[in-house]
Amino acid sequence: MSTPLLSPETPAFAVSEGNLVPVGDHLGRLAPIPPSRMFLINKSLKVFQEKQPGVPVFDASQGDGGASLPGVPEALLDRAFALQKQHGTAYDMPFGTDAYRRAVAEQYWKLDAATGWGPANVIGTQGGRDGLVKAYQAMLALGHGRQGDVVVVSRVPWISYNWGPYGIGANVMWAPGRAEEGWAYSEEGIRACVAEAAKSGRKVAGLVITSPDNPTGQTLTLDRQIALARAALEAGVAFVLFDWMYHAVGDGEPYDVNVLLRAFEPELRKRLMILDGITKSLGGSNVRNCHLLADEAVVKVIVAQASHTVIPSFFSLAVAMAAYEMGFRKASAPIADPTRASRAWLRGFLKDQGLTHIIGQGYYAFIRVADAVAAQGWADSEPLGQHLAENHGVAVVPGAFFSPYGAEWIRFSYATPVERTQGAAERLMEALKTLQN
Repeated sequence: MSTPLLSPETPAFAVSEGNLVPVGDHLGRLAPIPPSRMFLINKSLKVFQEKQPGVPVFDASQGDGGASLPGVPEALLDRAFALQKQHGTAYDMPFGTDAYRRAVAEQYWKLDAATGWGPANVIGTQGGRDGLVKAYQAMLALGHGRQGDVVVVSRVPWISYNWGPYGIGANVMWAPGRAEEGWAYSEEGIRACVAEAAKSGRKVAGLVITSPDNPTGQTLTLDRQIALARAALEAGVAFVLFDWMYHAVGDGEPYDVNVLLRAFEPELRKRLMILDGITKSLGGSNVRNCHLLADEAVVKVIVAQASHTVIPSFFSLAVAMAAYEMGFRKASAPIADPTRASRAWLRGFLKDQGLTHIIGQGYYAFIRVADAVAAQGWADSEPLGQHLAENHGVAVVPGAFFSPYGAEWIRFSYATPVERTQGAAERLMEALKTLQN
């Protein structure tokens, strides 16, 4: 029998009593989520410019190829606009469009039908943060069905990994890791996270594997990522998310998602997610296009929720489609080629200078500056960031912004033409020597 309707004069919940969100007071007890200071650090360069007008400044802080490199080529923007005019301005589906799904699956990833994955496993998102939030929500809802469970990230994670999951009801745990190993995950460390979460009655809803890493540049082989993911799934982690936003600007071949998928049995494959897009490799930070790959059942849940929240704009999809149509290696060359040249030069420079550093692939080198911090009596690298920008005209990101374990480090972006990378690195060395004397 159907439940009789209440009188229209009586207040009524939109869902049945058994489906109501339980009352809890945890929202009032959450730590305040701070705004990201990443967008502010390079503003300190204006102080230097006022002091020394006409002297060049160097921004090695932001990983934004649309600002520090040519960004999305005009030909692709023109092609995307033509697609927009052809497509019109009506609503699209919450996953984007069928044509976009096919472009991602067939032109970009070339998904092998034998994996069982295809266009229906693709979700278009309005940038990486949107894709990540959608992934975290799915991890919580489909993992163990509870808020307050855990998302595991590296010991020195990207700032938004700390706060994105927390804002939607997940607790973030930093995995064990050593600085001399680039804070890389280990199987033992992942299992330790599961055990630590259990002490407070929590389970691990998701593990995020980022390679190349932000902020450290740490890069893992695909085989190593597969081994870590398998260890996580076997330990009871509900989902593993591979964030591959930087993999197309590396020195070698991009990761092959078919190799990843074939490495897992079909049941385990259902618990994998992959994030990628054009914000880094195409310099499309403000175009806001990324995509998630996930099991069809996961996709259906995310799409249903997205129909009430964020639907990607067609133009963002069209820019990606234009790039995939051209061939992504060619389309991304204006970003990837100078980044590779800068990486090669910087790798040699840092070695010659004797600086302890991490420089894998991606956009960033992570550089230890403990001597300069200690010489000035600073608690961590935060004041160093401001000092470098205001007094030496070079902007970097203090490692302390990412976690306390990055206190003696800075993130140096080399996503610039090689001559700009050279200027920034040389200015940095001059400043560090001055501070240490």
